[in-house]
Amino acid sequence: MMSERLPLLVQPEELAARLGEPGLRVIDLSPGDIFRQQHVPGSVHLPYGEIVASRPPVGGLLPEQDLLERVLRSAGIDSDARIVALDAEGGGAAGRLMWTLEIYGFDNVSLLDGGLQAWVNEGFPTETGAPASVPDSDLTLDEPQDHIADARFIMERLDHENFLTLDARSPEEYAGTAVRAARGGHIPGAVHYEWTRAMDRSRNLRLRPADELRDELARLGITPEREVAVYCHTHHRSALSYAMLRILGFERVHGYPGSWSDWGNRDDTPVE
Repeated sequence: MMSERLPLLVQPEELAARLGEPGLRVIDLSPGDIFRQQHVPGSVHLPYGEIVASRPPVGGLLPEQDLLERVLRSAGIDSDARIVALDAEGGGAAGRLMWTLEIYGFDNVSLLDGGLQAWVNEGFPTETGAPASVPDSDLTLDEPQDHIADARFIMERLDHENFLTLDARSPEEYAGTAVRAARGGHIPGAVHYEWTRAMDRSRNLRLRPADELRDELARLGITPEREVAVYCHTHHRSALSYAMLRILGFERVHGYPGSWSDWGNRDDTPVE
């Protein structure tokens, strides 16, 4: 076990200083070709497609629990490990792993700030080739307990003053001019906060400063005392929004697997 827990958002220099510590598991969700070119030493490659499932036209669902359990076991993930997730895109895939593990009760998952882009561009050590070989864990998952929303969950709360939804899609998807499901538009009352607004492109896709993000979100009515459900089209982009809110101290935040590919393809959900 590690002597000290890591924060939800880990800086590259902090991770570099702790590589090789017992109990640390670095999980990279970048595409395989990118991972083989360069990755954090000792990291395990976990393809993003293995932590999501589809039932067309709905995508971005949770895999069947026994399948997900096997995937996580093969990555060496167990309930005692301290997990640092990263990807090459700014945090969508890594945020999805954070959310997935948190709904199953993990409280030891961190995001690498800036992911692979920050790690490589700032000269931290890398390896090439195949991922590290790790023994399978004996992980057993219970039923999801928290941080998860579905259409019924959201519809029951739409009129609650202390509840809101955050739409992380593009402005065109939010407005309904770009239609990717049977219906276009957004969940009634949803606040639009496109997912890349959280990224600082001048600092290798790190999250923008916390105070800056808090102030910007507060001006939109997104404050920590409120219950928030985040969504995009398949809960990929909005997984970074979920991670951002958790890192900013939001406790009652939920991800919507399926997201608009579910809501926009149903005939029992209201649309604005």
